Amino acid sequence: MSALHTKACDLFGVRYPIVQTGMGYVSDAALTTATANAGGLGILSAGLLSYDELVTAVDTVLAGTDQPFGVNVRADQPDVGRRLDLLISAGVKVVSFALAPRQDLIAKCKDAGLVVVSSIGARRHAEKVAGWGADAVIVQGGEGGGHTGGVPTSLLLPQVVDAVDIPVIGAGGFFDGRGLVAALSYGAAGIAMGTRFMLTAESPVAQQVKEFYLSKSVTDTVLTNEVDGVPQRVLRAGTVDRLERASAPGRLLRAARNAVAFRKVSGSSWADLAREGLAMRKGRDLSWSQVVMAANAPMLYRAALLEGQIDVGVMATGQVVGLIDDLPACAELIDRIMTQAADVLRHLTDEE
Repeated sequence: MSALHTKACDLFGVRYPIVQTGMGYVSDAALTTATANAGGLGILSAGLLSYDELVTAVDTVLAGTDQPFGVNVRADQPDVGRRLDLLISAGVKVVSFALAPRQDLIAKCKDAGLVVVSSIGARRHAEKVAGWGADAVIVQGGEGGGHTGGVPTSLLLPQVVDAVDIPVIGAGGFFDGRGLVAALSYGAAGIAMGTRFMLTAESPVAQQVKEFYLSKSVTDTVLTNEVDGVPQRVLRAGTVDRLERASAPGRLLRAARNAVAFRKVSGSSWADLAREGLAMRKGRDLSWSQVVMAANAPMLYRAALLEGQIDVGVMATGQVVGLIDDLPACAELIDRIMTQAADVLRHLTDEE
């Protein structure tokens, strides 16, 4: 069996050990379908979708591919049980959790035959979800985009591989075939990419925003708490600078305004938002000010990524943005990664 056909391929039922991560407002039905048809594991992001929007998105992916795909859900959403029931009844292959899932949710998914994948940023988190029955973990190092920790992938990945006996997928800093081989050499079963898939032809991100990303270097990102109260890596742009300069009352006022706007866009009731806030405070051990600040993220991301308002939005990214210089179709990207990985392996094993 080829070294590039890993346990992750068998677990997910895909041709290649490449995962497109679930990114809010980015990992839509089109991107997920394109990834699945190209042989990778596409993951639809459901965290910012209403239940009805999720139904439509899942139906769209099912109509566009006969290949396995996943859906990323948030364990702290009030209707998470109903959402999981939808995935089960629709025959979705994989459910992924961006934040720590509850043990009972993992059990519910596994009892129904879903493959459960949890994204983690620390060894102890991997050990916990593995003990609860997760089938695989996505391990994101500090250079990754969005919510992330401080340990680089090159240290975190082998640490987690040594700690658990389930397939480990490396994330944070991957964009080509060399990275795939490097991850496999650490003992990983594949790689997961966010920024690289965001910068593809099928990504819904506004064209001018994609071009803005392509102009950035590896030093043009910042790890900040000011978007939603917990560390996340974003592009260093006007909104982030303004948030970091703002006073505490100013940040809270901005968050409150964004909460009102997000409620209108999402169709959520105030009761649902309140329950979600309580769940976030309990599940993530946040202060009340951090819970209010968390209202920033959805509207700030939407403004930049979908509406193209670079000056007033926020753009999550990994440091790998500085190594990306094109916008290929998903099929071209995955084929390129696999071809390069095979070439690297041949070079390493050729006898002089």
